[in-house]
Amino acid sequence: MTRPLDRVLGARLPDPPDALRRGPLAEDAFPSPLHTERRASRVGVWLGSGFVICFLTGMVSHLIQQPPSWFVWPAGPVWLYRVSQGTHVMVGLALIPLLLVKLWTVYPKLFSWPPAATPAKAVGRLSILVLVGSAVFMLVTGLLNIAQWYPFGFSFKTAHYWTGWVAVGAVLTHVGSYAPQIRRGLARRGTAASVAGLAPAEVDRAYAQTDAEEEGAVSRRAFVTTAVVATGAVALTQWGQTISPLAQVSVLAPRIPGVGPQGLPVNQTGITAGVTESAVDPAFRLVVEGPTPLSLSLADLQAFPQHTERLPIACVEGWSANAEWTGPRLRDVLAAAGLPRGAVVHVESIQTGGSYRVSTVSRPHSASDKTLLALQLNGQVLDIDHGYPVRLIAPNRPGAMQTKWLGRIAPGAAGVGS
Repeated sequence: MTRPLDRVLGARLPDPPDALRRGPLAEDAFPSPLHTERRASRVGVWLGSGFVICFLTGMVSHLIQQPPSWFVWPAGPVWLYRVSQGTHVMVGLALIPLLLVKLWTVYPKLFSWPPAATPAKAVGRLSILVLVGSAVFMLVTGLLNIAQWYPFGFSFKTAHYWTGWVAVGAVLTHVGSYAPQIRRGLARRGTAASVAGLAPAEVDRAYAQTDAEEEGAVSRRAFVTTAVVATGAVALTQWGQTISPLAQVSVLAPRIPGVGPQGLPVNQTGITAGVTESAVDPAFRLVVEGPTPLSLSLADLQAFPQHTERLPIACVEGWSANAEWTGPRLRDVLAAAGLPRGAVVHVESIQTGGSYRVSTVSRPHSASDKTLLALQLNGQVLDIDHGYPVRLIAPNRPGAMQTKWLGRIAPGAAGVGS
């Protein structure tokens, strides 16, 4: 059967010498009946679905943090980013054992003979290399990121974003190149579709392999059960960082809700930010630029009407936790500075470095009555690790953009983050 890519890319390539068929290249080097198109295709559906979920939720997080002019992220519901990013990290972690299962089912194909009988098969094999490499890179660096360990010398955020696009392209190429095998693997066992396109000898071998699946050293049911248990165990021991009732069994979660200063986890402390002296300086002022510029002391901020909102901190590493925040509304302070309701503003921290020292507050968030310049957390004055003397807290926004130790608020460009 000639596949479309074969017709486009040309005729069959010369076979390599048979003398090379040694070790894993030898015929029948992998006798397990579980190395089948059926196993590979069905695991691939779950794996592919997981990567699609991670790609889409990852794109949401990227667009929120680096919004183009056409993108608008709403201020509500307040839990939306928490669910989106929590799903991104939780599904990504669950994909690690699932990827290992997928690789186990298909690794004999990496040594198939001849290595590339046609140009189309050569493209397919190359897509596997790119797909496996990008998938492993995404999952390994993602795991290191949630542990906040960066042994590599490149920007995780940039590399993760672009590798995601590479992985998507490799998936599409792979699916197109192996469409016949995938269709056979997903067809009902024993039907004509499950052996479509196979030569008579290959059909007999496929049926014999199906019969052997239950008789091998590891049965099909044992294989599936092991895969499900492994994936579930990873999920259960991690998901407590977002799903609070699971906190007690989530022994591998890097952050646990309720654990940290004032009952809330932190990523960056006052010491690491270098603000332990400047944040408590009596001369501290929050500068608000506008038609009526303001220079606000802590007492001035306390003189504004105070409001309390229950909002989550939802971090890009996947952990999140609810807390009660108290302080003046951002829109009230902006109005006092003569800025219109819903003005796009940049907020800056007094810390001197860090990629999130400055963030943009878009129109939906600056206009929201839930966006606060928080002075208190859970009824207490902010701990310095949570942004004393004043921090931004806005609904449905990544924790990295909930800027701590605020020192300046300035109008932003009209089309940025609007």
